[in-house]
Amino acid sequence: MKKLCFIFTFVISSLAWADHHHDHGEGHAMEMEPHSHEGHMHDVLVEGKKLEVDPDRFDKFVEGQKNFQVAVISVNGMVCDFCARGIERTFKKDKAVQKIDVDLTRGKVLVMYVQSATVNFEDIKQKILSNGQNATDLEIISI
Repeated sequence: MKKLCFIFTFVISSLAWADHHHDHGEGHAMEMEPHSHEGHMHDVLVEGKKLEVDPDRFDKFVEGQKNFQVAVISVNGMVCDFCARGIERTFKKDKAVQKIDVDLTRGKVLVMYVQSATVNFEDIKQKILSNGQNATDLEIISI
């Protein structure tokens, strides 16, 4: 019985710790896919709006591409690789998206859309929010 109480206490404590240290906003934790944070670092929270896009990374992203739109999205709340992969999976479901790149260190997401697509910031905000982060700014660049 003591062992069962210890396990129960440990599980509850672990859940409370995880909720406290990785809260992506009230009411959105249930929308995210469950995932393990084992081995992930959560000490640095990058505010994407304050940083610029890495020019070398952007050039590599658009290299050889023509007649597309690139949405440069500033994101708050990306803290681990799981965050980046979730954003990638969400945007890849959109048939207008040709390519995506998530830069955790700069808090930027690059999304390449077909030229004919209507890029809607509210839609982008919802996609980012569904993964537990916040889109704070958008710039569209035609290439």
